[in-house]
Amino acid sequence: MTLGYLQLIGRFKPVFWRSALGLLAGVIILASPTGAVAQPDWADDLDRDSLRTAIRRSISYLDKLPRERVVGEQPRRLSAGQVLDSLRAFERLLERWDCRPCFQKELQSRFELVPSSNDTELEQVLFTGYYQPILEASLTRTEEYRYPLYGTPADLVMAERVTLTPEVRIERVIGRADDVSFPAYYSRREIDEAGALLGRGIELAWAKDPVDIFFLQIQGSGVLQLPDGRRIHIGYAAQNGQPYRSIGRLLIDQEKIPKEEMSMQRLRRYLAENPAERDEILYYNESYVFFRLLEDGPFGSLGVTLTPGRSLATDSRLFPKGALAFVATEQPVVGADGEVRSWEPLSRFMLNQDTGGAIRGLQRGDIYFGGGAAAGAQAGYMNRQGKLFFLVLKDKAAAVKR
Repeated sequence: MTLGYLQLIGRFKPVFWRSALGLLAGVIILASPTGAVAQPDWADDLDRDSLRTAIRRSISYLDKLPRERVVGEQPRRLSAGQVLDSLRAFERLLERWDCRPCFQKELQSRFELVPSSNDTELEQVLFTGYYQPILEASLTRTEEYRYPLYGTPADLVMAERVTLTPEVRIERVIGRADDVSFPAYYSRREIDEAGALLGRGIELAWAKDPVDIFFLQIQGSGVLQLPDGRRIHIGYAAQNGQPYRSIGRLLIDQEKIPKEEMSMQRLRRYLAENPAERDEILYYNESYVFFRLLEDGPFGSLGVTLTPGRSLATDSRLFPKGALAFVATEQPVVGADGEVRSWEPLSRFMLNQDTGGAIRGLQRGDIYFGGGAAAGAQAGYMNRQGKLFFLVLKDKAAAVKR
């Protein structure tokens, strides 16, 4: 017999988190070409200023933590102090950026390059992309703008399910506040089709198209373009606790979209061309994201503003938060027609500043491409194998003892 109990933690407070595009791409693409290099040559294909900006944002996060706090378990156990010291040393090294031989020589002498996994079978990392969409919306409901973007409902609560036998196990669960029970929270179908949240006054804004809202929920944050020209940032606040189910995988399994053609763009096209199927396809994914309005953004899971091309999302349970990384893979070159023309090398330093619901395990990474249509096109196609390394000062590289 299993014994246990449910312990209420509380109602949701705003948190920084996003639901990465990896929820789409990382699940539905079964295979992809390899664009990796065996070892990086430290060539960086972006500018120094964006790197310095991203580093300082990581430093601002780590500065607030106790130096001894463990911020990552893989590829080795590292403390906030170790990561912080490494970032500050690397930032000083950027003064040699324009002298590439000088920069590379000092980098190799002072920093240890640590692969994302010590297991050679897990060295390849699947990199996908995400971006900040711009969504036409209104702060008032009209005939044109009639699909709601909801804030966090008051009856959405988190609890700890504690199992006592055969062993103690604590699991966080999300459900609905109820006088006599703790039912699962409403699904996407119950919210959007049955109107479970109507009349509560928690609508933040209204959009023209439910498909736009669906993909905004996948990205987790975006910009609302209002009819009067104003723009408002919107970000993740909470999730309904229901399981994420990939609509891309659904359409592949139903042989409606070939696996090799799958992308965000291809998904949108199918939904637009098959309006009678649209709602049932969207309802297949029971997960639902609630939002909050922001003054700035987009923010990653560390609470710092993301830097286009420099911010990376990984599994927050594994890799060191805020740490300096080096990524070697390929990225799509997208033409004016929105189609991929070719693939080119992507080789750069990045900062581990975000996470995502489907970014799980040692072999996943999600690159933030920025905001707008061009970034969305790149992010939508991004699906390439590559290599991921972390950089630690050699005199700070020893793993923290347990």
